[in-house]
Amino acid sequence: MKKLLMVDRDGTLIKEPADEQIDSFEKLEFVEGAIGALSFIRHHTDYEIALVSNQDGLGTPAFPEETFWPVHNFIIKTLEGEGVKFDYQFIDRHFPEDNHPDRKPGIGMLKQFIDNPDYDLSASYVIGDRDTDRQLAENLGAKALIINDTTSWEKVAEIVFAGERKASVRRTTKETDIDISLNLDGEGKSCISTGLGFFDHMLEQIARHGMIDLNIKVAGDLNVDEHHTIEDTALALGECIRQALGDKRGIERYGYCLPMDDCLCQVAIDFGGRPWLVWDAEFHRERIGEMPTEMFLHFFKSLSDAAGINLNIKAEGTNEHHKIEGIFKALARALRTAVKRDVNHFQLPSTKGML
Repeated sequence: MKKLLMVDRDGTLIKEPADEQIDSFEKLEFVEGAIGALSFIRHHTDYEIALVSNQDGLGTPAFPEETFWPVHNFIIKTLEGEGVKFDYQFIDRHFPEDNHPDRKPGIGMLKQFIDNPDYDLSASYVIGDRDTDRQLAENLGAKALIINDTTSWEKVAEIVFAGERKASVRRTTKETDIDISLNLDGEGKSCISTGLGFFDHMLEQIARHGMIDLNIKVAGDLNVDEHHTIEDTALALGECIRQALGDKRGIERYGYCLPMDDCLCQVAIDFGGRPWLVWDAEFHRERIGEMPTEMFLHFFKSLSDAAGINLNIKAEGTNEHHKIEGIFKALARALRTAVKRDVNHFQLPSTKGML
C-alpha cells in the first residue's frame, strides 16, 4: 500500500513572517534542514509527498494571486533542483472564520486518500509546525511530526526513514501492576506515579535528560515494603527500552560522566545484548525520601537484565541525594547518546551481525 508524507508549507518548509504572508521574495527563508531532509526522504523511502497548506484569503485584495505564485513557484523549483518533487499540491484559500471543511485541520482537500484501499494513512505522516497539523493527522488517522525546538527536520527524516521507537509494557503480578509507555525520540516529557515520591523524581531525570517521553503508572504492595515496586518497575522499564530499540540498527550503541555539586557520577552503557552491572557507589543513609538506598543497586541490576545492557556505574561524593540523582542523570545522558541513530550509516554497530 502507498504511504503519504503531507507537508505543511509556512512555518515548516519556509519561515513564517509576523504578518503570516509570504508575498515577496524578501520574506522568503527556508527552515533549516528542510531541503536536505526532504531530499533524503525522497531518495531513501517510497513515500508519496504532498504539499498541504492554508493560505488565508488567497486571491482576495488582501492577498493577490500575483504576489503569491512567483514566490511559491520558486520554492517548488528550488526543491525540485534537490530532487524533491511533490506528487500533489493542496492549497486552501479560506479564512478560519469560514469553517470550511477543506481548511486544515479539516480533511476535505485530502478526501481522495480517505477510504482509498491503495493508501495506508495509518502509516502516513503529517509534518507541520502547529496544533492544526497535529489535529489534521488525528482526523486522518495518520501520525504527526511537529517541527519545533526539540524536533528538527533531521529528526523527522530519521523517523520517516527508520521508524518510530515507541513501546508499551504492562506487567501485572500479585505484588504489582505496572503500565509503562515510552518514546525514545521524544521531548523529555513525563508522567510518573509509583507511590514513591523520590523514585518518581529519579525516573523523571531519565525522561528529561534522556529526551525520552516516559509514562509510568505503578500500583504496588507498598503496605509490605518498597522492594517489589522498585524491582518490577525496573524490569518493565528495561523491557520497554528493549522493545522500542527493535533491531538497534543505526544506533551509536555506547554512551556518561557528569558532576553534580560535590559528586562525580559515571554511567557507561553498552547495548550489546549481554546484561552486566558493575556498581561502585556507596550510600551511608538507610533511605532517601521513601526509597531505601539498598534498592539503588537492585534497580539498576533489574534494568540491566531486562533491557539486555551492560552498565558500569561509579559515583564519588559526600551528599547522598546528589550522588543518586547524578547517577540517574548520567544514565539518562548515556541512554540519549547510545540510542542516537545515524540514518546515513544505518547498520548494526557490531561485527557479529546481531546485538
